[in-house]
Formats: sequence, C-alpha cells, structure tokens
Amino acid sequence: MLRIGLTGGIGAGKSAVTATFGECGGVIVDADVIAREVVEPGTEGLSALVDAFGEDILLPDGALDRPALAAKAFQDDASRSVLNGIVHPLVGRRREEIIAAVPEDSVIVEDIPLLVESGMAPLFPLVVVVYADAELRLQRLVEQRGMADSDARARIAAQATDEQRRAVADVWLDNSSTPEALAERASEVWNHRILPFARNLSAGEVVRAPARLAPADPTWPAQARRIIARIEAACGAKALRVDHIGSTAVPGLDAKDVIDIQVTVESLAVADELAQTLLPMGYPRIANTVGDTVKPDARSTVENYDHSDDAVMWHKRIHGSADPGRPTYIHLRVDGWPNQQFALLFVDWLTANPDEQTSYLAAKRQIAAQEHPTSASYADAKEPWFAEGYRRAWQWADAVKWRPS
Repeated sequence: MLRIGLTGGIGAGKSAVTATFGECGGVIVDADVIAREVVEPGTEGLSALVDAFGEDILLPDGALDRPALAAKAFQDDASRSVLNGIVHPLVGRRREEIIAAVPEDSVIVEDIPLLVESGMAPLFPLVVVVYADAELRLQRLVEQRGMADSDARARIAAQATDEQRRAVADVWLDNSSTPEALAERASEVWNHRILPFARNLSAGEVVRAPARLAPADPTWPAQARRIIARIEAACGAKALRVDHIGSTAVPGLDAKDVIDIQVTVESLAVADELAQTLLPMGYPRIANTVGDTVKPDARSTVENYDHSDDAVMWHKRIHGSADPGRPTYIHLRVDGWPNQQFALLFVDWLTANPDEQTSYLAAKRQIAAQEHPTSASYADAKEPWFAEGYRRAWQWADAVKWRPS
C-alpha cells in the first residue's frame, strides 16, 4: 500500500487535485470530511468542543455552527491549539480505521489541510503540495466561497507558510493558472510518478540512478532532509543517527543524481528488524547481506578492534527507493564499524579539501565516460581511488582531530 500525503493552503485548489487523483484510481481519505464526521451531533468530539468553547458554537438544532467556532478558535494561537488538540486525535483515529478497511494494493491519497502544521509530513513516502500565492487564494476565498476578507486573511495567516510547505514537498503543483492546467499536471504526476512508485513498491523493485554525473544540485541537501525526517520517524530509537552521506552531501560537487543516507544502528540484527519498517516508507531491501569493500589499515571506534574481523565488520544492509522521482540508497551500518566511520569522515574530508574534491571528480568523470557503465561497474571502478583516498582521509582526520559531528 502506498500512502500519499496531499496538502496545500486554504484556497490553493487542493480539492481539485484530490478529485483528479480519485478519477485516476486513488482511494481518497479526506481529513476535512472526517473532521466534520467526528463533530456531528452526539459525538464525543462535539461535546468536547462545547466544553472548550461554549454552548454558543451550536446551531438551534444542536449541530456545530462552524463560523461561530471559527470566530473563537482562530482568534489566537492558544485557542487554535485547543481546537487542534480536540479534533486531530479523533480525525487520526478515524482515518486509520478507514485505511485498514481498503485493499492492501491501494494507493491511498490522504487529503490533509494541516499536514505541515500537524508535523505529519514525515509519515508519508510522498508528499504533494498544491500551491497558489496568498493573494490569489484570498481572492478565491472571497469571490468563490463568499468569505469575509478579514476571515479569509485570518485563515491564511493561521496556516503554514509557503516556505514551510516547500520544505516537505516532494511534488509541488502550481495552481496559478487554469483548472484544466492543474488537472493535466496532476494526471501527469499520477501516471508518471505515483503509479510507477506504487508498482515498484508492490514488486519490491528499486529505482537505479543512471551511472552518469549530474551538475551539483543545490536542492540535494533539502531533499535529503525530507528523507532523513521520514527515516527518523519510521525507525525511532532504533536509528542511532541518520546522515546524508556520499557525493550529494558535499556542497558543489557534481555527482550521480542519487541521495545516499546512512542509518547507524547498534547491530546488523537491528538493521534486519528495520527492513519491514523501511518498506512501507518506500524503501525495499536490495540484498540481505552486502559488504563494503574492505580498505587497508581500517579504522574503527570498536573497542579491541581486530583486523581479522574485517570481512564481517565492513558488512551492511542496503535499501533503495521505489520512487522513480527520487533515486535513493539507504545504507544501514553498525555504530563504530569502519564503513560507518568512513562514510561520515568522507563527507567532512571532501568538504574541507577542495583539491581532494577535484581529484575525486576527475576519477568519476573518467569512469562515467566509459561506454554504457552500470551502477555496479561505476562503484567498482572507483575503488582504486578510494583505497588511497581512505588513507589520506584518515591522515587529515588525525591532523584536525576529527570527530563525527
């Protein structure tokens, strides 16, 4: 099952995207619909709202007077927090009940207006944000929904900023044009990203990045932060630390367009336990046992480290992304083992040494220029450079008294 988080500011046009995804076959779970359901007459939700905000939020027939509640709940942060504290848990519980009842191979689209504000974005393998600037949304709310200007402005101001939404967005759908243009773009996203993602996830297939270099992308760190947030949310305390590693973590360095993430765990047994945790987040396991290439004179923080253990202590587990829009490798390595330490050192060393960046980039360009290189052959061909680079990196680490940040 693939779960998509869909959000956007009030008046951005999120409902139109929901409709398109529904027409494409998505199972829509609408938080607004559920939010109305959990505060219907006779529910514990409505009773709690009356206790918090007073009897005057009710209509004569006992139903919720939504404008009256909004006038009270959106007047300040404290009141809004009370409202959210009552409604959000009820909505969450009902949402999980609905999802549990649908077929396992479904694509679930969860329409959540306050996805960012509630901190729920990392719970989804993919987040789609529908965007329109604040003035356009204000115009729509006043002209199409008949809201008072002051009420519309208060609603917009109470929600997340565009910058906050962009930080969690894997897909950014601009709705500044026509409804037809938005529907067309949403269909493209469904057919070329969401549906292949769902198929890959169901089959346990990983998206492989082309074995060619891409110009350094200043958005790579932000993309990595979204992935890290997901992994931290999914793995909890079993992940001792989660880091952006590899070439895309080095500012300004051309690299394959793949995000490498290292999850540090206390043992490979824990890494094995996390396999079923990472899968629903979009990261199938690539292989049960994988060993990084053993480097000469390996360094480790493991007490009484014995080089006779190298064959084992360079082992890891590796997962990859099923999302065709973001090739990613998740390396699970044991705390203090040589490969875990070097992955952290490598980024700091290259970042601090431009000459080493130049040397490494030259080696990568030479390999990438070969005819039809595969990801595996590309990685293997870099090992001679790494064997010598490993020694130079630790010499630098000793000189600067490096410790993992």
